[in-house]
Amino acid sequence: MVSESDVMQSLGEVEDPEMKISVTELGLIYAIRLEQGDEGMHAEIDMTLTSPGCPVAPEIMSAVHRSALSTEGVDSVHVNLTFAPPWDPRVHASEDAKFDLGVF
Repeated sequence: MVSESDVMQSLGEVEDPEMKISVTELGLIYAIRLEQGDEGMHAEIDMTLTSPGCPVAPEIMSAVHRSALSTEGVDSVHVNLTFAPPWDPRVHASEDAKFDLGVF
């Protein structure tokens, strides 16, 4: 049975192309919900971006979609973009990402 942590592990391979840090380390993935349906296991992913005007938003969202879909046991994926709450590296990023970003 696939778990949220399995999907999160797959998403760890997706990097923000400008920062060269994974979307999971940056804390851009807010939620993952798995739902078993008639068509198989569906992953619903809520994510944000480092800024609302992020020029590579479509690229990052596509990479998140592809990566989640590559998770064994996941048959379909939908990525929801949200800006609530606004991303704040001091709150959402991992300790390693904070160090890489120079946020202390």
